[in-house]
Amino acid sequence: MIFIFYMALVLFIISMIMMFAASILSKKTFMDREKSSPFECGFDPKNSARLPFSLQFFLIAVIFLIFDVEITMLIPLILVMKISSLSNIYLISIFFIFILLVGLYHEWNQGALTWVI
Repeated sequence: MIFIFYMALVLFIISMIMMFAASILSKKTFMDREKSSPFECGFDPKNSARLPFSLQFFLIAVIFLIFDVEITMLIPLILVMKISSLSNIYLISIFFIFILLVGLYHEWNQGALTWVI
């Protein structure tokens, strides 16, 4: 048990020495304004954070995430094909795709997919 402790201590000391040497020998310049400022997807962090945000964009993003997760739920159907009968696979996949189409129709009917400028 003490051997494991000593080995962990030696590895910790070696890794700290390596990190210290890398930080001393690296050619970083801290004077560059671009590198010292945070990157926030093109937004200027010095201005007000209360800018108007497009609710339509947020709604489209949520719909995309929902349908993306549902599409990933279709992947296990490939694995089930080996252990299930063909009629059960067709029934499950048709039912699942029907639910996806009903959800898509509902979003379309509610006007969530029309982009208004």
